[in-house]
Amino acid sequence: MTIRNLSPLLHAKSIVLIGGSQRKGAVGTLVLDNLLAGGFAGKIYVVNPHPVTKRGVAWCDAVTGLPEAPELAIIMTPAPTVATIIDELGSLGTRCAVILSAGLTDIDGRRCEIIDAAQRHDMRIIGPNCLGIMAPHAKLNATFARTGARHGQLGLISQSGALITAVLDWAQTRGIGFSAIISVGDMADAGFGDLIDLLAADPHTQAILLYVEEVTQAAAFMVAARAAALTKPIIAIKAGKSQLAAQATRSHTGAMIGAYDVYEAAFARAGVILVDSLTELFDAAEILCTCRQITDNRLAILTNGGGAGILAVDALARTGGQLAALTPETLGMLETGLPGGWSRGNPVDVLGDADATRYSQALRSILRDEACDAVLIMNCPTARSEAEETVRAICREVAAAAEERIGKPVMACWLGDANAAAVRPVFKAAGIPVFSTPDDAVRAFGYLAQARRMRKNLTEAPAQTREVKADRNAARAIIASAQLEQCTFLSEIKVKKLLEAYGIPVAATRFAASAEAVEEACCWLSAPYAVKIVSRDLPHKSDVGGVALNLPDPRAAVAAAQDMERRIRHDHPQACIQGFAVEDMVEARGGVEMIVGITTDRTFGPIIMVGAGGIAAELKRDKAIDLLPVDHAQARALVARTSISAMLAGYRNVPAADVESLADVLDAISAMAVDLPDLLELDINPLVVSAAGAIALDARARIMPAPAGESRLVIRAAPEGWASDLVTEHGLRFHVRPVRSDDGEAVVSFFDHVSPEDLRFRFMSGLPKVLHEQITMMTRVDYLRTISFLAFDEDRHDVIAIATLATDPDRSRAEVALTTRTDMKGKGISWTLFEHVLRYAKAEGIDTIEAIECADHDAALRMERELGFMTIVDPDDPTVRIARKCIAAASAAN
Repeated sequence: MTIRNLSPLLHAKSIVLIGGSQRKGAVGTLVLDNLLAGGFAGKIYVVNPHPVTKRGVAWCDAVTGLPEAPELAIIMTPAPTVATIIDELGSLGTRCAVILSAGLTDIDGRRCEIIDAAQRHDMRIIGPNCLGIMAPHAKLNATFARTGARHGQLGLISQSGALITAVLDWAQTRGIGFSAIISVGDMADAGFGDLIDLLAADPHTQAILLYVEEVTQAAAFMVAARAAALTKPIIAIKAGKSQLAAQATRSHTGAMIGAYDVYEAAFARAGVILVDSLTELFDAAEILCTCRQITDNRLAILTNGGGAGILAVDALARTGGQLAALTPETLGMLETGLPGGWSRGNPVDVLGDADATRYSQALRSILRDEACDAVLIMNCPTARSEAEETVRAICREVAAAAEERIGKPVMACWLGDANAAAVRPVFKAAGIPVFSTPDDAVRAFGYLAQARRMRKNLTEAPAQTREVKADRNAARAIIASAQLEQCTFLSEIKVKKLLEAYGIPVAATRFAASAEAVEEACCWLSAPYAVKIVSRDLPHKSDVGGVALNLPDPRAAVAAAQDMERRIRHDHPQACIQGFAVEDMVEARGGVEMIVGITTDRTFGPIIMVGAGGIAAELKRDKAIDLLPVDHAQARALVARTSISAMLAGYRNVPAADVESLADVLDAISAMAVDLPDLLELDINPLVVSAAGAIALDARARIMPAPAGESRLVIRAAPEGWASDLVTEHGLRFHVRPVRSDDGEAVVSFFDHVSPEDLRFRFMSGLPKVLHEQITMMTRVDYLRTISFLAFDEDRHDVIAIATLATDPDRSRAEVALTTRTDMKGKGISWTLFEHVLRYAKAEGIDTIEAIECADHDAALRMERELGFMTIVDPDDPTVRIARKCIAAASAAN
């Protein structure tokens, strides 16, 4: 995960085409012609054994003959030659290459050869097997595409070169431009995460489009997408929605979750807008680049046709948007200016004979209504309509509103393709997107609303952390014992002990090694009983008749076990029967049967699921999933997304279920995923949830055959191992821990006790109060690029200091910012907390730590010098000092 050496993709000043040609029809010829036709102003070299004599090109017969190291190389030679070429370019000093060549696979080892060659020289690779790249602002077209790209604000990253050619054709007809187009091909090196980081930092890129077949380096993707989505919309289309290629699994949880479901959950968690078709991708891109962000999702509709307005309202209900309730003042102004037959509400129907003046007056009032956040203007062409005059009047009103700093998005819907095409040039010049159907127009507004929801989810979604009390050593011992026995499937007995270790209530259960031993097991339980087969070869007990319920006494339980064993040995002679699980019969009367569990996705790691349970769980397919870990608020939200949550709320004479207890179970499952990396699958089905709480009646689990060691989470959990009780040199004790997403109020309270001067030192500005966005940046962290440590007083009640560490995408350099509550300064807290942060950074492999300080912040600069920092004057601002320490060098010296 790094953008190191990728900048030549967008800003190359020299380029070499290895395999560039002038042979008709050759890929090297097409790429060279596109590069020359695009007007690239930098040096162009071509390497080919045969002379290339085109104007503006310097030809060499070998890489070793190049007079300098080109900043960017485009390689399109036969697969066996590529690794050697990479090595030669690297030796020369080239640090970025795009490989168009195909045939570089793992099967023949050639993919590994090019990766090894590139790594020897710290060279970055795009591809292989790709179309190439375009950077229109740099007049760079190093592709063999038929159509070029206009200069614009969309950055496209695509795993399909063919799709890029379709996008280019579409863009030409719509007048849409691009800041960058990157065909990633097989992603031997640079992946989506790296390139999202690159475009997020690119000032020419306003929105990022993704065509995704498969994400690699999922953790890098998630952290990069989340960071970028805070400032730029990311819109993705995911190929492979069908589950035909889904891998078979032995758990209900896994069977109910398809690969596309997981991508959908991952994109939502990262703030990526997912669309279903190319048309939607283009529409979303156009609306998000053309229109400003909305502050809420209330839409006003202005139309000259009541039917069209009603269709728009119907479409609005499908987007999650709201129909704006216009204020009485606005309705009064409209009443004054419109004829008597107008709709007197939203949609505002100005009638079929509306002229430019009527549209203009109505729009003027609507735009200034604070109860609406965006306006959709619709027109059903009639014989009396004055299309050109109406369009220009609308554009004038929008421009006048903009001069008054009214920046509401305005969209137009001119019904009919020909009508929309006729007015598109004028509207486009005014920054107003045009659509030909109500569905398309309202769906476009839905993208604005969705982008708002995504940003809000990243920064303002409810957060609540609950500490899960667990016997982690006991849980790890259960898994380790099974691994020693070479068991990958845990018996129901062991799984229930695992659940109990994390505080999840389970039905009282005893193990009986034989049918005859069932009677003794019953002595420890209460009638009626349930008896279940225990066999690692039969994970779905109900499917093979391995469950007997409502057994009134021990004799009936024994008889049921004997009959069960006889039947199963006959029907499944290969199955190894370990014994029977005997448990109290818990009635689900008044409760709701749920399924909760974990499955492991091969791309995005552990996934949590909750939904309608019971033996028909897979048929009901009522579920909600998310990537792990989740906090308590996310657990509640997960439950709310299921259809069965309506039953949990109570109905008729059935009381509401204890949803908190269900969320607590999800908290525990999340903790298990964090603590137990060897846990691959977990099913609790059914988990009965009633007014009395939640209780697990049956469960199964699958584990790794050997200890995995490292976490498989792609979203990093808070590193609770870095919570510690510290003591200053003055003997002051305090507690430090990583920040949690629900610490916002505590951080706000902390800064309320920080003096204006200390606020200036911390934020390098004279703001009298810390902004919400600044609090968010400190508390809604990803624990990979950004982490904050909160220091609490000895009672762990009040925050007395905060240190935030933020790394670059390479995680080689990090900036630290530390503030101590004004009344707690001078007691050694800053020093002790700073040392804690430095230890953490060293453990994370960060090379260099920097602190940016005001030149007059003497105490901080003195402390940093004593901690081994070197201080320099900021070359861009003489009032700022940069304190820098290379902790990697310090570690090597020690």
